[in-house]
Amino acid sequence: MSELHVDGPLQPGDRAPNIVLDAITRDGTIALQDFRGHSPILIGLFRGLHCPFCRRHIAAQAQLDAALREKGVESLTVVNTPIERARLYFRYHPLPNLLAASDPERVSHRAFGLPNIEFTENETEWPRKVGMDVVMSMQVDMPGETSGPMNRLAASEYLNNKDGYQMMEADQRMAATGQGQLFGQFLLDREGIVRWSFTEVPEGGQRMFGAPSPQELMSAASQVAS
Repeated sequence: MSELHVDGPLQPGDRAPNIVLDAITRDGTIALQDFRGHSPILIGLFRGLHCPFCRRHIAAQAQLDAALREKGVESLTVVNTPIERARLYFRYHPLPNLLAASDPERVSHRAFGLPNIEFTENETEWPRKVGMDVVMSMQVDMPGETSGPMNRLAASEYLNNKDGYQMMEADQRMAATGQGQLFGQFLLDREGIVRWSFTEVPEGGQRMFGAPSPQELMSAASQVAS
């Protein structure tokens, strides 16, 4: 597919590009074009599986799959992880009915306008670059997950250790080039028009590692399915 260059994340009213990716949880490829004219679809464009926050976002989206299907909305998870590594992970951490695709080159993220930010020592120009001084000042508190408020990097290490996630060479390659890839979820109607989205881009970085509530997501799904 030709790579699109958009000025920031796609917004409600924008037409989504047709992306074609290798399927992880089944054979063949997955194309957004296949859903047009048939059903709305929620597409989650996540970082690689090396990101513990994204693994949790992926599981949360998968938990809503049945409720989304009841409303006639399909769900697709895209990860910046090479396909064999992703298949290995989901073989040992299966999520029922998960439809997932591999995009190690982050083509879909660029097509939907999600930036891959550059980490600097102390220069911030959000969302193009962010200083490590800013990153270290951001606190995340996940009751039941972390032992208390932590900066983002410490929380990431803590959660990976908690999960027993072993970084493989493929994970390290993805982290080296896409650690700053921002994620987003986009709800498309039957014609492929964006009707709702949540991304890490707004609010100058305060949304990093956050996610929409299930209530917000299902409310949007109800509207697009009606």
